[in-house]
Amino acid sequence: VFADADVKAVKRGVRRVFNNSGQSCNAPTRLLVEDFIYERAVKEAIEVAETTQVDVANKEGRHIGPVVSKMQYDKIQNLINKGIKEGAKLVAGGPDRPSHLNKGYFVRPTVFANVNNDMTIAREEIFGPVLSILPYEDEEQAISIANDTDYGLYGYVSSGDVEHAKKVANRIRAGSVAINNASADFTAPFGGYKHSGIGREAGKLGLEEYLEVKAVSGWND
Repeated sequence: VFADADVKAVKRGVRRVFNNSGQSCNAPTRLLVEDFIYERAVKEAIEVAETTQVDVANKEGRHIGPVVSKMQYDKIQNLINKGIKEGAKLVAGGPDRPSHLNKGYFVRPTVFANVNNDMTIAREEIFGPVLSILPYEDEEQAISIANDTDYGLYGYVSSGDVEHAKKVANRIRAGSVAINNASADFTAPFGGYKHSGIGREAGKLGLEEYLEVKAVSGWND
């Protein structure tokens, strides 16, 4: 998120992380924010976390439910505790269930500030409602942090200058990049770089995954 981005960009990003209790492969769990607006971004993230309700899945209303299993719940709790131990600043949520729930795999919407890219919570795929906010000084540092990961499925760029956002998007090593909250195009190929996998779904490239190629030598003879 650049300083000239839409004022709603941070809150949209945080909601994307908490959606589906964080169990989305394209959740922007590392939020890189330009120094100039960093403090404001942290306050906005706290607001979203504190107003995101957690409750049982079959109850009506706007809330998120539990994560999928005890194994996943335990993994998320371990990573939250590692974030605290490694020196990230816990500003919302934290370990254990929400206070009104005494059983089930419910995770508190959690936000860490002052995260650096050497911390475990910035390097592991948490797959839960946990956000890490990282400050950056300039565009080069932002791109360096964004690409310093073993994964590369989805990225987001928010800027008031669309041409600038396009240039940055071209330099991000991810299979998909959304500019200024653009919706996913389901006719476009979807897939990742690095440890996020190879191959593509959807689009022409997705169809080609189901085809076999034959090479015939000597045809011109």
